[in-house]
Amino acid sequence: MPIKIQSDLPAKEVLEFENIFVMDEHRAMHQDIRPLQVCILNIMPVKQDTELQLLRALSNTPLQVDVTFLMVTSHVSQNTSANHLNRFYTTFEDIKNKRFDGMIITGAPVEDITFEEVDYWDEICAIMDWAEEHVTSTLHICWGAQAAFYHYYGIQKRQLPEKLFGLYSHKVQNRKVPLVRGFDDYFLAPHSRHTETPAEDIHNCEAVTVLAESDEAGVFLAYAENGKKIFVNGHPEYDRFTLDKEYQRDLAKGLPIHIPRNYYPNDDPSKKPDLQWRSHSNNLYTNWLNYYVYQATPYEW
Repeated sequence: MPIKIQSDLPAKEVLEFENIFVMDEHRAMHQDIRPLQVCILNIMPVKQDTELQLLRALSNTPLQVDVTFLMVTSHVSQNTSANHLNRFYTTFEDIKNKRFDGMIITGAPVEDITFEEVDYWDEICAIMDWAEEHVTSTLHICWGAQAAFYHYYGIQKRQLPEKLFGLYSHKVQNRKVPLVRGFDDYFLAPHSRHTETPAEDIHNCEAVTVLAESDEAGVFLAYAENGKKIFVNGHPEYDRFTLDKEYQRDLAKGLPIHIPRNYYPNDDPSKKPDLQWRSHSNNLYTNWLNYYVYQATPYEW
């Protein structure tokens, strides 16, 4: 998939080095095709890492995707420079009259406080309400999924006894649903969170269909309204070393943290972690773009 991004976005050089097809504005203007308009609301702290991970995940179909990065204005980022945000991000005020084929709402490290305590909670709610009429399909990741479950269905999250951290096995449910087309019966996916949306509450919500679940990590994948809303309770977009960086960071801070489950060979943090989830991550994002964005969105809004 050619991803259309700004020519000077730092992630462009890394993606090209990985032989991933990216397209700058000049080349995209000369293609006689309407690109898919995808908005990414990035509320992760280190935004450049998440940009790279999500652009990599969106790079595996022949569709052209025009990506718009969105930030919240009710919170000042401490880990991404103002210069980067000003150059590559837009605000809700600037896009609220536009329509998008797809949207991604990322996770955020704010699980240990209530939703209402998050300083940008009202802004997130306004964006989710806006997406109901202005976006064909929205994919919510980790805290973004917890926030959507709470906002749309009143399902509250709960604290876990310890951080859910590592790679966990999930079993596919409802195999005929296109979102899990091509998945193996069981697949691994990364998790890194202190809270969860209870599986029993998700199953009891008639509006939501569970598509993949883990005995240890709970519901991983679900959808509602035939894919207009998709919920991913994990981080399939993570790269090989993301969990390692989080582990080393927490150790350095003296925080209580266990070795990520099923991640390092022989649970040895000195060894290079095996990449065991990339193919299913690519499949998930490809299926989302194909079946719930490209095939569902109107040619002209």
